[in-house]
Amino acid sequence: MPQISNLDYVAFGWFLCCWFGYAFYVEHGPHKAKGMYHVLSTYRRRWMFEMLKRENRILDSTLMGNLLNAAVFFASTSIFVVGGLIAVLGSAEQVNTLLSELPFNIGRARWIWEAKVLILVTIFVYGFFKFAWSVRLFNYCSILIGATPITPRNDPDADKNPERYATAEKAAKIIDLASQHFQRGLRAYFFGLATLGWLVHSTVFIFTCTWVVLVLYRRDFRSRSLRVFQDDPDQG
Repeated sequence: MPQISNLDYVAFGWFLCCWFGYAFYVEHGPHKAKGMYHVLSTYRRRWMFEMLKRENRILDSTLMGNLLNAAVFFASTSIFVVGGLIAVLGSAEQVNTLLSELPFNIGRARWIWEAKVLILVTIFVYGFFKFAWSVRLFNYCSILIGATPITPRNDPDADKNPERYATAEKAAKIIDLASQHFQRGLRAYFFGLATLGWLVHSTVFIFTCTWVVLVLYRRDFRSRSLRVFQDDPDQG
């Protein structure tokens, strides 16, 4: 029976290093404060404290709804992807035959190909749980926004109510957690797409993992949109 090659082990190890290594770099690395996630964190916190100044919270509810819709969309899509991958397992023989005809594909046993598909299923199931949890956290933040006391404009004691600021601080922390899980779910999508290269060849898998890390790094630390956020007029 054909065995897993050493290149497969190397490719899978490189995949784990790329995914978890990059996640650690973004969330705990020495340059995390320069990344898009942490820059947006300051704006999310500013949003929650600007919310205190508004008696009408319709704008905040609408913005929160947009974030919720994005998380719900990806959570739903994850279920469809998982269902599609499970359906592919039912036609494994045909797909494996098709891939074996590629000029750069080396023959592998069917069980190895099925194991790779199951790893793909695991990745997208992980993504679903991350998106589903971010949906709940966005809902929790909505509750905190609704629970924030509204102070009339002409109330001279408005700034003396500590409950308002405490609730806004909690909302800022919850929306940060929701965004963190949403970003982790998105990374699962990116690396799930990279894992498709493994179905073709381990070398392709190594290349796609490296390419995904470079793309994510550029978008998180070198993108033009990041420079726009960093160009804060309040600091000029």
